[in-house]
Formats: sequence, structure tokens, C-alpha cells
Amino acid sequence: MTENAEYREFFSQIKKNWDAVAKPLDSLGKFETIVAKIGAAQKTLHPKADKSACIVFCADNGIVEEGVSQSDKSVTKICAENIAAGKTAVGIMARRSNTEIIAVDIGIDSDEVPHGLLDRKIRKGTRNFLKESAMTLDETEKALQTGIEFVRHCKERGYQILCIGEMGIGNTTTSAAVASLLLGKNAAETAGRGAGLSNQGIARKINVIQQAIEKYAPFRAEPLKVLASVGGFDIAGMAGVCLGAKQFAMPVVLDGVISMVAALVAERLEKGVTDYLIPSHKSREPAAALIMQELEIDAPLDADMALGEGSGAVLMLGILQTIIDVYGKSLRFGVSGSGVSGVEQYTRFGA
Repeated sequence: MTENAEYREFFSQIKKNWDAVAKPLDSLGKFETIVAKIGAAQKTLHPKADKSACIVFCADNGIVEEGVSQSDKSVTKICAENIAAGKTAVGIMARRSNTEIIAVDIGIDSDEVPHGLLDRKIRKGTRNFLKESAMTLDETEKALQTGIEFVRHCKERGYQILCIGEMGIGNTTTSAAVASLLLGKNAAETAGRGAGLSNQGIARKINVIQQAIEKYAPFRAEPLKVLASVGGFDIAGMAGVCLGAKQFAMPVVLDGVISMVAALVAERLEKGVTDYLIPSHKSREPAAALIMQELEIDAPLDADMALGEGSGAVLMLGILQTIIDVYGKSLRFGVSGSGVSGVEQYTRFGA
């Protein structure tokens, strides 16, 4: 946990407050800890998740040229427009939890910004990282700052919690490459089938990533250079949101493996960021488990998911809204000098 004394104080008090809720102790398990984490991030004993948004960063990846995906890059633009229109899984889920979808063109390979997306285009896709670095350091820093600015803007507009997601053909390759370099793993340990690669396809993907690991190995200890070398604009944007989470005291719900890679980058850039991040589900991509172990975080949901778009984060948010209601509205045990003496109606903690 962070060395921030204020954070620790809010976290500890909320954990104590759970013990007064009229239910068996610790019976909501990991969710009690997560609510304490949200409250500590928000600097309050009364965590809130009513006004929420999911920021979906959309970008293309030059490495697609190497045949690492079963789809071509044109699919990114099509999917991004559908996400912005609320027609995909994340949009349907978001309506259930009253979450706003903020779709962002941070690097789609098209001359125009797709309809419904915010224009934060840094470049029309990254470069092929087998030939050269995917991004320049300046482009990478700009993408990070874009994510940070979204958190600042959302904080000013009264949002209480954010989710992050992405869309970009080839980004399970970029995320596996970043994870491999930062964790010191080989490609076979981090690369998965993504959107459904065949045996031949995954073998080609592993080979491409392994070549990149060898090419950029000198940068292993430099997270910014790793991100620039083999990452993507979507990963950089999400990493910026993770950095902004700590800077602006905004809890952020992670999605699957690609957002976890962004979280890993952010934590390597600034220690303590992870305290403001809420994992959602255990992605089936192999890098996810390695990153959670490295960051010492655990995702409550395990449903063999690999959908993306921020869908896992928004699904988790709906559950968190329910658990926060339990924390804030349940009956409380009344406490006398001898201990628990019965049950009384809820009064606000600290009121």
C-alpha cells in the first residue's frame, strides 16, 4: 500500500466501518477491500460511483503488417465508430450502470476522425516496431499527457470513478511485447491468441514479439523507452489515465490485459499509482496473471473473458455500485460498552 498517510487512514477506517455492517465479518470478501480502496482514493469515508465514465482509446498498430492478427487494420475504425455509437458490448453494459462512454481517436490510421470519437489523434497509427520504434519519445509523452488530461477534465466535471478500455487491431501483440520487456519474460510466456488466432497465427505472433524483445532488450529498465519502442497510442493513453488517477485522486477500474500493461507502465513510471487502480477480471491472455502478480493486485472476476473495449471494467463497475450501496445503506450493529448489542438503522459513518 502507498506510503501516503492520508490514503492509509481512509482505507483503514472504511475497513473498520465494514465490521459494523449487519452481516458476517468479511463476508463480502475482496469487495470490502475494494470499496475501502475507492474511498481512500477519493479521500472520503463515503465512496461514490454514481457518476462514471469509460474512456476507450482507439488506435492502430504498425506491427499488423507482420500478420500478427486475423483482422486487418480497417476493422479498428469500424469498431471504434460502433463503440462511440453505443452499439457494442461495452455500450450496452454502460447503459445498465449509467456510465458515459468517451471514445477517443488517439491514433487511428485514417485521415479523418471517425464519427462520434473525440479527436486526440497523435499519428495515423504507430510504426512497425520490427523496423523502428513504434512511437517517438515525444509522441509517447504526448499520449501519456492526453490520458492525464482526461482524468483532470473528468474530475472537474464531477465524475467519481473512471473505467478504461481500448480498441486497436494488433494491440494484444504490442501489450505482450511491452509486458515481456518490463517483466523479463520471453514471448511464449506473455503472448496469447488475442481475438482467436490459429496455431499457425500464434506461432507467428510469438516469433515477431521475440524478435522485438531481442531488438529492444537494452531498454528493459526504462519504461518510457519500452513503451515508445513496442507499445501503442492506446496503451500510452491508458497509462496516462493511470498516472492521472493518482494525481487527481480518481479511482480507475482496469479492463483486461492491455489496460493491465498500461497500469504496469504507469507504476514503473511513478510508484504508488496501483493504489488508485481497481482490477476487474482475470483476462485469459497469459500476460495478465504475470502482471497482477508483479503489481500485487487481484481481480475479483474470473470468467475467462477476452472481450476488450472496457467491457470488463464496466461490468465490474456495476457490481461495485451495488457493493457501495451495501456499505452505505445497510443496517448497522449497535455497539455498547460490552460490544455488539443489536442492530440499529444506518447513520452515516463519521456523521
